[in-house]
Amino acid sequence: MDIRNIAIIAHVDHGKTTLVDRILHSTNVFRDNQETGELIMDSNPLERERGITIFSKNAAVTYKGIKINVIDTPGHSDFGGEVERVLKMADGVILLVDAFEGPMPQTRFVLQKALQLNLKPIVVINKVDKDNCRPDEVHDQVFELFFNLDATEEQLDFPTFYGSGKNGWFNDSLTPSEDITPLMDGILKYVPEPKVSEGPLQMQITSLDYSSFLGRIAVGKVTRGSIKEGQNIALMQTDGVVKRNKVKELYVFEGMGKRKVDEVVAGDICAVVGLEGFNIGDTISDFEVQEALPAIKVDEPTMSMMFGINTSPFFGRDGKFVTSRHLRDRLLAETEKNLALRIQDTDSADKFLVFGRGILHLGVLIESMRREGYELTVGQPQVLTKTIDGKKHEPFETLVVDVPADFSGKVIDLVTQRKGEMNVMESKGDMQHLEFEIPSRGLIGLRSNMLTATAGEAIMAHTFIDYKPWKGPIPSRNNGVLISKNQGTTTAYSIDKLQDRGTFFIDPGDEVYIGQIIAEHIKPGDLNVNATEGKKLTNMRASGSDGTVRITPKKEMTLEECMEYIQEDECIEVTPKVIRLRKVYLDENDRKRFSKGAKMEA
Repeated sequence: MDIRNIAIIAHVDHGKTTLVDRILHSTNVFRDNQETGELIMDSNPLERERGITIFSKNAAVTYKGIKINVIDTPGHSDFGGEVERVLKMADGVILLVDAFEGPMPQTRFVLQKALQLNLKPIVVINKVDKDNCRPDEVHDQVFELFFNLDATEEQLDFPTFYGSGKNGWFNDSLTPSEDITPLMDGILKYVPEPKVSEGPLQMQITSLDYSSFLGRIAVGKVTRGSIKEGQNIALMQTDGVVKRNKVKELYVFEGMGKRKVDEVVAGDICAVVGLEGFNIGDTISDFEVQEALPAIKVDEPTMSMMFGINTSPFFGRDGKFVTSRHLRDRLLAETEKNLALRIQDTDSADKFLVFGRGILHLGVLIESMRREGYELTVGQPQVLTKTIDGKKHEPFETLVVDVPADFSGKVIDLVTQRKGEMNVMESKGDMQHLEFEIPSRGLIGLRSNMLTATAGEAIMAHTFIDYKPWKGPIPSRNNGVLISKNQGTTTAYSIDKLQDRGTFFIDPGDEVYIGQIIAEHIKPGDLNVNATEGKKLTNMRASGSDGTVRITPKKEMTLEECMEYIQEDECIEVTPKVIRLRKVYLDENDRKRFSKGAKMEA
């Protein structure tokens, strides 16, 4: 068959999307005069802003008469669910590794999944043009990683290419080539043709697409037989229900888009239009011979957050979707395509417990909802615990930190305070490479503290390992907060008088309400303050001229930073225009009553 299906996997920032750009350009997908820019596959606005891939995407190119389906995957461990399901469509993987950083936590995670599926690996050592790069040493580390993951003899005999995605060359040696032709030839040589079984139609839905004209579109690889336009099929769902359906239209991937076809044979990846009520993991089977493929298994979530309707006094000012029904429908729609996400109802009809892979995973969901016009309140992230052999267990992660040697002591101190244990400490060029095993709880709020302690020099990465025995209490935020005791517009006069009490999250002229968190206190313990008081004006001039009010700019916090910052009795109000921190109980007397009750229970 003249088809190759390949997924590109790597740790975050090792150059996957740039490599896809090079493949698209080298196979003349675009016209000569066409403006394409960079990171072509990262088409989502959130991806472009953050500079990371969040959603896996397909493209198809033709090279030497052979069609290559290319799947770009996310590199962040929080989006591991995306990688796990799309690898089912591939027959080979390009494992991309940075020539300086070497294998990182996510490299291990995605490679393990690929080896379990018995996919043929091609190793590409990227960024060999960087200072301090060490391609030979990295190659040995990759081989060691394969060996540690119990790779077969055949998998250990992987081909290796070197190059620079930025400079547009890849070769099977360190000698720069003119372009990426050697790598493209390597894909044709080493990636096997799709394995096709004899028999009637079988296709597993591994991805969803959506079109405002066509509705929901099922995407997957045909593993057996062929699928035709107008064909009657059996949709076999993961819960055992079988539905009769009809294929209205069929598309295959071509370049960055899709092309309508009448028939798709086994081995190719296609998009099916017209199916109703399908989910990821369902099997499209022959109508007469109904055989389901094994369900897609995705690792369990490790973190939960409470999502509720916005209950602040400013409720409904910015958002279009504000009711619990809107919130519930949106969350349920998300679980259809986001396999690593779970939703659970609570005692209250206005609140839902949402389970995800980590703060970034949940943060991207909240940010997407906010941009779509939703208003909501989210609580403090909590790790999920399990009882194993009668003992409480919690999720642990591997934390890797690369930092200049001068700051390594501060990093070790910060991580050990949070019950982390150091396993590896080695020099990597002029950087110190540190590896820790740390409870997932210890990672909440660690990034901002570490960047402060290392003057922004630390590079952090982490990935889930396993559940291990509970480590006991971990110190959280030391400082209290300043809480507004009035509703109104803040004044420069009031903020100026309160500046020595803490770091403000608001500017003069912002509207605040009772119970809103407006600043971080310089001491432990919370303080209720009035930030809306104006200066009393009389007709008597002061003997000395008034000093000019100098207000320090407010501290800007991203959504993820807010999620890491808040404590148990605090939450975040998220609307399309603003993100505010607030207390769960806005009234001061309610807060006192709640804290007394909590102490009595303890």
